[in-house]
Amino acid sequence: MSIFGKIMDKILGRSPAAAAPAPAARPAAAPGVAPVAKPAVAAAPAGAAPVDVEAVLSQMAGGAAGGGGNWRTSIVDLLKLLDLDSDMAARRELAEELGVHAGEHGSAEQNIALHKAVMAKLAANGGKVPASMQD
Repeated sequence: MSIFGKIMDKILGRSPAAAAPAPAARPAAAPGVAPVAKPAVAAAPAGAAPVDVEAVLSQMAGGAAGGGGNWRTSIVDLLKLLDLDSDMAARRELAEELGVHAGEHGSAEQNIALHKAVMAKLAANGGKVPASMQD
């Protein structure tokens, strides 16, 4: 599973693949009758409410030693809070996965851009993320 997939699973309770609806199974066509293709409709699961990312992380930080550090702005502290690898190699892989190419690997510039990209991607996948954590 990708690093972002692990982040999604821990915060939103699902992986990016699970966020997309599965294609519907086609019924078997009668012999000699060509099946009629129906357009695929991408829709959110019925009754799925946005997950409050800040509330979930705040609750996790409340039970963490040291209060979870500065997870609101630090990608390293966010990954540690989620009990994921936060070393430079993991952040480099996450940056490639999300297409973040700001600054040198491991630089403050890249870490800030990476945190914002994670929050924006969470918001795009059903998370309710405060604007202050995306900008």
